[in-house]
This record gives sequence, structure tokens and C-alpha cells, in this order.
Amino acid sequence: MKLLVPVKRVVDYNVKVRVKADGSGVETAGVKMSMNPFDEIAVEEAVRLREKGIATEIVAISIGVQQCQETLRTALAMGADRAILVLTEASPEPLAVAKLLRALVEREQPGLVIMGKQAIDDDMNATGQMLAGLLGWSQGTFASRVELSDGTATVTREVDGGLETVALTLPAIVTADLRLNEPRYASLPNIMKARKKPLETVSPGDLGVDVAPRLTTLKVAEPPVRQAGVKVGSVAELVAKLRTEAKVI
Repeated sequence: MKLLVPVKRVVDYNVKVRVKADGSGVETAGVKMSMNPFDEIAVEEAVRLREKGIATEIVAISIGVQQCQETLRTALAMGADRAILVLTEASPEPLAVAKLLRALVEREQPGLVIMGKQAIDDDMNATGQMLAGLLGWSQGTFASRVELSDGTATVTREVDGGLETVALTLPAIVTADLRLNEPRYASLPNIMKARKKPLETVSPGDLGVDVAPRLTTLKVAEPPVRQAGVKVGSVAELVAKLRTEAKVI
């Protein structure tokens, strides 16, 4: 079975995000970038499925600028067999990403697509669901456990009320949650081997997809600074502040 794993290049989760002076977006110049953490979990799960003898090939995909090659090389060092970069200077929205992935799915014919449930830069949490809708495939989102057998994927999902288990007929889309696994660190020998693994570059035009944005960002601003808390002397004073200042009662 071939597995497809989309990965995204984002601002590293350890970096404090800063808004640009003109309010047009988030500052990325000179900022450390890395693979989206949820996508790392997806890559790790794909590698584990191959180690179990279930998967035969892992294809990592990224969409974005030339520097996304670094993210793909990380996926290759973790265990992916080959990579595809959809090169574009635009910042594709979830629907455009889903359309690009659909084109690659139709070309590659994978048995399963494993991806992060969301990216930590925009927190859209929409691409996996949109891709499933475009393909007409079953989907298991927020997965904390995945088991494959006899053309079926059994996915344990994290939902508000606890855990939900669903059985999906393959091919299917699975989006990874935090507790699915703990990604491995790429060893130095694997990092060196990753440089020799095939990395193909295509354009959105090659896939017949228009990635022009449909949404316009009017302004990006930092949230207001939280005010310091105060101590109250009695319950009556607390109730009075909740009523007159916070206006929650």
C-alpha cells in the first residue's frame, strides 16, 4: 500500500510569533521554520505502518516556496521514500491545498492519506475534510490510534465527549492528533541519505489548479495585553466586581 503524507513548513512552535509592523501578517523573515508538529506525527505513523509491513511506499508532499524542500528533506530523513514539492510563491488556502492534493492523489493512487489535523500557523483544520469531500473518500479525523487490516482502517478519534472508534473503507483520509504517537528524531546517517532520495518539483499549473486566494486579510494584530489580577478582601467584594466591572452576573 502506498501512503501519501502532506507536510507544511511553518514557524517553529518554540518561536514567539510577531506581527509585522504594517499589520499585513506574521513576521517570517529571519525566523526559524520547521515542519508542522501534527505533520511530523503523520510522517511517524506512516513510517510505523511501513515497519509493520502494511505500507510499501511513503510519499511526502509539500506546497509552497523553494525552502519547503528543507521540510521535505526532514520527512525523507524520518523515513519517507520520495517527495513532491508543489512550488508556488502564493500562500494557498485550504481549498486550494485540497485541490492540489486531490490532483496528486489521482496521479499517485495511494491507499491512504495521513496528514496533520491542522497547521499551527493558521489553525484552519479544514484541508483533510475538504480533501475527503473532493475525493468522495471516507475520513477519520483527530486520530489517536490507527489500525489497518483487510482493506479497512479502524480509527480511534478524540472527540469532546471522549473517544470514538470508526471503521473506514480504504482508500481513506486520516488526520493525526497529538496522542497518535511521538515522532522520532532523524539520525545523522538518515539525514545524509535523505539528500539522495528523489524530490520532484511541480507547479500548480502542471496539476491544473488555480491557487489564487479567495479571502482577503484586512489586518493582523496582536491580542490585547492581559491586565494583572487583583486580590479581593471578601466574597461580597468579589461579587460586586463581577457585577459592576466584569459584568458577568
